[in-house]
Amino acid sequence: MRLTKLGHSCVRLDKDGTTLVIDPGTFTDAAAALDGAAAVLVTHEHPDHLDADAIRAALSSDPGVTLWANQSICAQFAEFGDRVHEVKHGDALEVAGFDVHVYGVDHALVHPDIPLVVNTGFLLDGELFHPGDSFTVPEDPASTLLVPISAPWLKAAEMIDYFRAVAPARGYAIHDAILNEAGLGLMTRMLSVAAAPSGAQVARLEPGTSVDL
Repeated sequence: MRLTKLGHSCVRLDKDGTTLVIDPGTFTDAAAALDGAAAVLVTHEHPDHLDADAIRAALSSDPGVTLWANQSICAQFAEFGDRVHEVKHGDALEVAGFDVHVYGVDHALVHPDIPLVVNTGFLLDGELFHPGDSFTVPEDPASTLLVPISAPWLKAAEMIDYFRAVAPARGYAIHDAILNEAGLGLMTRMLSVAAAPSGAQVARLEPGTSVDL
């Protein structure tokens, strides 16, 4: 499986000639991210993770593309019928040749005055976990964790504790488009603090960078 980090929380996964995209949102070039994808997974409905126009365009232009997300997102794309699949915590699925396990219920709390939305984390091939905007710890081990490093709902101590709770062998920073260069450097160092006790490998990949898992 090849992981390509795109903007913010969006990643492309390629395996056996098939491409799956997670969280093509408005903080990245979602249309480019979706080009050639067989399936799209979306963790939650916030626009930095869900560019509805780009996903609608991809579904309209290619009848083979499928969308997998929670009920509130699926309802926005009902016109695409059985190509849109509702997922929920505990599901185990095959999506475009990937084994997908679904974990989590709620977005992390920003503030009591801001309503929570449903957030779905995805574990791919028992290897890579994308938590969306949550501190969900998957019930199964994940060797690779995509780690949100900056958000209105996140502070460094929580990110460090979350990484250690999941205990992956490696971690790659996501949710980083709102940081300038100074912030990226600081939070990447905080990610190294998270990994220090275990010796896990951690890094922030520049958008467009690929690694093989």
